[in-house]
Amino acid sequence: MQIQINTDHNVEGHEALASYVREVVENALNLVSGHITRVEVHLSDENSSNKSGPNDKRCVMEARLEGRQPIAVTQQASTIEDAVGGAADKLARLIDTILGRQHDLQAHRTDPPVSGPKVA
Repeated sequence: MQIQINTDHNVEGHEALASYVREVVENALNLVSGHITRVEVHLSDENSSNKSGPNDKRCVMEARLEGRQPIAVTQQASTIEDAVGGAADKLARLIDTILGRQHDLQAHRTDPPVSGPKVA
């Protein structure tokens, strides 16, 4: 699973932040990481780096699942860390739901199994 991190001009994208984001994403998506090819994380500060406000930090996470359209979640919080953690949890739940539905559909199929050629 590849993790790409993008920041706007109001968020300082230093290595410590990138390391923290990777760790949070990897931990949250550990159980479903085999189904994910890439996660893009977009961090932004809605007000700016020198102003503060309630829930002005935003994290958008987009995951690309094998054979599916990308899915995305958004979390706003008062800190980047809270926004990243909330978005990672939302994304993990969404992916779990999607994969669970796929598993349920396959388990409850009623069409007959495809058989190979008959040997006489």
